[in-house]
Order: sequence, then structure tokens, then C-alpha cells
Amino acid sequence: PFELRSLVEATSRAVSSIGQPGLEATQNGGLEEGGPLVGRSRSMQDIFKAMARVVSTDLTVLVTGESGTGKELVARALHDLGSRRSGPFVPINMAAIPRNLVESELFGHEKGAFVGADTRMPGRFEQAEGGSLFLDEVGDMPPEAQTRLLRVLQDGEYLPVGANRPVRANVRIIAATNHNLQHLMQQGLFREDLFYRLNVVPLRLPPLRERTEDIGPLVNHFLKCAADGGLPLKRFTPDAIRALAAWNWPGNVRELENLVRRLLVLVGEDSISAEMVEAELAAMRPEDAPPLESDSLSQSVDQHIRRYFETLNGAMPPQGLHARVLREVEYPLIIATLEITRGNQVKAADILGINRNTLRKRIRELGIWSGRQA
Repeated sequence: PFELRSLVEATSRAVSSIGQPGLEATQNGGLEEGGPLVGRSRSMQDIFKAMARVVSTDLTVLVTGESGTGKELVARALHDLGSRRSGPFVPINMAAIPRNLVESELFGHEKGAFVGADTRMPGRFEQAEGGSLFLDEVGDMPPEAQTRLLRVLQDGEYLPVGANRPVRANVRIIAATNHNLQHLMQQGLFREDLFYRLNVVPLRLPPLRERTEDIGPLVNHFLKCAADGGLPLKRFTPDAIRALAAWNWPGNVRELENLVRRLLVLVGEDSISAEMVEAELAAMRPEDAPPLESDSLSQSVDQHIRRYFETLNGAMPPQGLHARVLREVEYPLIIATLEITRGNQVKAADILGINRNTLRKRIRELGIWSGRQA
């Protein structure tokens, strides 16, 4: 649906710009949220092409990926290369807004709207007028904020606190999260209707461990940026790059950038070897976690449910909690049983102690694919 004739020119311009060192976001020191948009890997090239197809539209984009993969940089690139680039780019961390200030932060308030409102304050929607509003950490929004945001996305207008007339919203929404929103929906922590409003164009950023061929170009970029910032100019040997590619990178591109800068300061030689890299990586290796074999299933479920209630901060969970909890347990139970029986539903039903027809019904209802039925 995005291969429209009107997007050909925008696609050509975006593909030639995204991921290149000349991108404005990287020239201006745009190393926040995990480093520049550099990538020769197939997965990143696919991301660049998808961005190019939607860059000049006002379609809502949902950027997902682990922390440090570059979600805000993608959002900034979509803004800087799009038709709203002359307008403001306004980021807001949804997880950092206190529950009682969500409405005021997003939509603003009039003077005297509440105690302490001595002056009128514009909200983020007004600040982003004509531009892009980046909703970071959208998966951490409290239930009240999700409801209010959904209303704006549905109606296209918002009501500042203390105002009498709604204001028409003129912004492009770009959201990002490091959570699995579909999993949160199953737990009742994220509204399904809001998810579909945000997930118009999904962009999943791959973790660095899935695109290790980009480590060399990323290191070269960080070396150049560091030299421009006054750090000594050094080089990584080919063996050092291979040592970096063998690391798991839980912090993704942000972790790689920090390591490169740290080695530039700590290493006295002009060349950084594999031994130097491995020594630094060994110091970063986390200690082994304590074994959990002693925990019973009941204890694990109890801890999970208590953490779930804590995230609600005193609010009541949505209806249907019993069914959602049972589904969360039943789904992996059936999957694991089918795996050990190699998809044989008759044997799986016998192990589970349920009727074969009941198992088949649950497989259909849970959306589980299995192999042999007998």
C-alpha cells in the first residue's frame, strides 16, 4: 500500500540520506538512544527502505526494539526527512510522567485550572503543532494515560485542562517501546484498541547481536565522532573487531559506543587489539544469577501476579484477570508438551490428562500450531 507514485521522489531522497554520515541527525551529535543510523546489514537496509516509504506521510509509526537500538534516532530521521521537518520535533517519555500530571503534560492547562496553575501552560501536543510528537516508552504508560491518548487518536482533538473548547491536533505521532505490547495486552497492561491505533506502520529495530556485520562501520563512526570531540585518534585491529562481534551486546549500540570511548581513553597505544577488547569485555561480564530451581511454580506465579498488581499503583485491573492468568500458564504448558511429543496430540493429551478433543479445542483457541494429530 505504500508503493504509491507520489512517494517515488521521497523514497529516492530518503534512501540516499538515511544511514549515511551526512544525515543531519548524526552531524549534530545525534548519538542519543543508541548511536547513529549506520548499517550495511540486510536487516537495517530493510528498516531504511521501510522508513523511506513512509517518511513523507502522516501515518502513525510504532518503533519497537531493545534499549539502545536507536529508536529515537529513527523517530528523528522520520521527522527530519518528512514533510513536517520545518515543524518541531517534541519527544516525551511517557514512563516518567506522574499519574496526576499526565493530562496536563500532554494537553496543557489554562490559568487557574487547578491549585498551583498560576499561568497557562501549553502541553506537548500544542508544542508539537505542525510537527511530530514522539511518545517514548509508550509501553510504560499508566492506564489513565492510555485512555486519554486513545481519545485523541480517535477524535483528532484534545481538551486542555480547564478549557471549554477542544483543540484540533495537528501532529504526527511516532511511538516507541522496548516492551512486547502484544504480551502486555494479554496481561491486561496495555489497551488493545490503543495498540492498533499506534501500530499502523510497525518498525522493529534489530538488536546489535543480530547484525554483527554493522559493528565495524559503527566503530569507525564512533572513532570519527570521538576524534571530532577531542579524544585521541586510534584504530581497532581486525581481530579486535572480531572480538567485538563475538560479544552479546545486551546494551546494543549504546553499549558499543560507550566501550569504544572508554578504550580510547584507557588504552595508551595507537592500535587497540583483540586482547584489550576482551579484557574490557571480561570486566563487563555480569555475575552468574543465583539458581531458581528451588522456586516452585506456585511461588513463581505468586511473584508474577504480585508484580503485576504493583504496576497498577493501586488501580483495579481490567475484567477477565482469571482467564488471562490461566491463558498465560496454559499456553506454554501445551507448547512444551507438544514439543516433547513431537506434535503428537494423542500423546500430549494423555500427558496433560485431558480429553483429546479438549486439547484440540484449546490449541485452536490459543492459536497454537502443532504437527501430527495422532
